[in-house]
Amino acid sequence: MSSAAGTRSDPHRLGHNRNEEDKQRHTTGHGKGGPASKRIVVGYGFWIYLLSDIVLFSAFFAAYAVLAHATAGGPSGPQIFTRTRVAVETVCLLLSSYSCGLASLGAERKNQIATQLCLAATGLLGAAFLAIELSEFAELLARGATPTRSAFLSSFFGLVGLHGLHVTVGLLWLGTMMAQIWVKGFRPAIMRRLLCFSLFWHALDIVWVGVFSIVYLLGSRG
Repeated sequence: MSSAAGTRSDPHRLGHNRNEEDKQRHTTGHGKGGPASKRIVVGYGFWIYLLSDIVLFSAFFAAYAVLAHATAGGPSGPQIFTRTRVAVETVCLLLSSYSCGLASLGAERKNQIATQLCLAATGLLGAAFLAIELSEFAELLARGATPTRSAFLSSFFGLVGLHGLHVTVGLLWLGTMMAQIWVKGFRPAIMRRLLCFSLFWHALDIVWVGVFSIVYLLGSRG
């Protein structure tokens, strides 16, 4: 009754007597010409974070490029890098990115089983990548190729270790996402978090392609 009266007193809705529908559109940003939806705003904000992370990795890449030949009489890249092991690592991470994309498709279709299975595959492949990387580090440390041995090894452990740290954080995030999807379903807030996780995981793949090319492929050639 009051709404009808308000419409009669303000037929063009130019005053302060907005009805509930107008208020909802205004607060959620879905009004014509209004701000973007929360999903777009969150995605945009997370892209800004990823760009800051890329800047961080760029600094580590630059340090490695400068110090790659500063071995100080210690082992060099061709002496410590194993292409076969790195190839297996790379395949694991690329496949995990593929399964992560499938998980996003499953979530869009509200398919709980498919989403959980694809996220589990992503986690297992990421854990395999991390286990191979840690075994490489353990082998180098056992051979005396520690980060303090030379500037080259310091930059190598710094760059590859930073990426491994990001993968570790991603795995913890992945476990949290699986639990939240299982308990709360595909709520809009959960979908936004899954979008951010997917962007984060794909960004790790892009960084690894740079590590694989610059550190291992070029480094193993001497």
